[in-house]
Amino acid sequence: MAAQRAQRGPGVARRERAALVGLIAGRARRHEAERSLEELAGLADAAGADVVLRVLQERPKPDPSTYLGAGKIETLAASAAETGVDVVIFDSELTPAQLRQIEEEVGRKIIDRTQLILDIFARRARTREGKLQVELAQLKYLLPRLVGAGDALSRLGGGIGTRGPGETKLETDRRRIRTRIHAVSDDIDQVRKRRAQLRERRHKSSVPTVALVGYTNAGKTTLFNRLTNAHAEASDALFVTLDPLVRQVRLPDRRELLMSDTVGFIDRLPHALVAAFRATLEETSDADLVLHVIDAAAPDRERRIAAVRQVLDEVDAADVPMVEVYNKCDALTPDERRRLTDLDPSALCISALTGEGVDEIVETMTSRLALDVQRVTLSFDPDDPADRDRIARLYRHGHVVLHETRDGQASIVADIPRRLADRMSAPPNTRSTRRRRDEAK
Repeated sequence: MAAQRAQRGPGVARRERAALVGLIAGRARRHEAERSLEELAGLADAAGADVVLRVLQERPKPDPSTYLGAGKIETLAASAAETGVDVVIFDSELTPAQLRQIEEEVGRKIIDRTQLILDIFARRARTREGKLQVELAQLKYLLPRLVGAGDALSRLGGGIGTRGPGETKLETDRRRIRTRIHAVSDDIDQVRKRRAQLRERRHKSSVPTVALVGYTNAGKTTLFNRLTNAHAEASDALFVTLDPLVRQVRLPDRRELLMSDTVGFIDRLPHALVAAFRATLEETSDADLVLHVIDAAAPDRERRIAAVRQVLDEVDAADVPMVEVYNKCDALTPDERRRLTDLDPSALCISALTGEGVDEIVETMTSRLALDVQRVTLSFDPDDPADRDRIARLYRHGHVVLHETRDGQASIVADIPRRLADRMSAPPNTRSTRRRRDEAK
């Protein structure tokens, strides 16, 4: 860490020095709390802080006033002063009262896990949509935490003469935040409507959609780039992808599907963030298939899988057909791979980095989306506008083997996705075409 700071030079802003605080409460085990604190350290690093102090306390439940016990808070304050800590990060969401009390006793900036995640999202958002969603989550988090210093900042009296300019700064801030929440919510509603229109358009064009989901840093974007030949930013850092990407995947035989890369999930993802990103996450709930990308090498793999499933349930995507893809299998030993296969024989074991197993993913998507083809022979009336549209769709979604026109009728032999066979084989004007043929005879 010291070497990293030395390399930054005088022109780069100094990284904050952070203390991490966790609690082993109730039935929680020490190794789980330590693992959670390790994840918090990754989040702190992503937010631009160097961890210089870690504190864990075991107690039946959090103290309602200071989260930790009184003695531990004193120790934390002394250790923070000794190590030059700038910010203390708690591995849970603190109440407004706890935030105030801890800050008074420790004498340092205090933030909680939720605030830290929101800060990272704010740093990483690039598009207007992403920035709006993060802002909404931050405002909803901030509103109940606006605090005053007792009666001096509360409304003076009431009734006539105390309204409008007579409002305190605290109440004015609250009113402004509520107004801004309303305005941002309206903007996000417009985003949702536009996304719904785009999804409707994709449904009409009969192009299936596959959504990549998974815990943050599971390798979704690397797999997305591998499957779509895209160049989205992939990194070993947390929450690199915030703004959803949708790209076309053209299979070797010219069949097409759309793939979306979504924001990474995390354990205890703030509810305000899930709500704000609902417009984005609806891409998942409306998909034809979900690929759940799992870091096969993560020691707490099962906890991460459970966290992803919980978020999918929150955004009404739990019922979407899912394929579990264990990524980073190149980091496993042969014995670990064998145990993984025995545990879940239907799961795919791949490496998005090396390309191992990616062909199997394509085969699985093809099968699950009913993209496997069947050969059909169809007749069309080239003078009928509806039939001309169907011929164009046939060329767009299938592979035409033979196209003949005879006696004013077009006959086409084509290999088309099985999922579209019924729709292509039963045109609205079939009866009228047959009637015209019978009359001609």
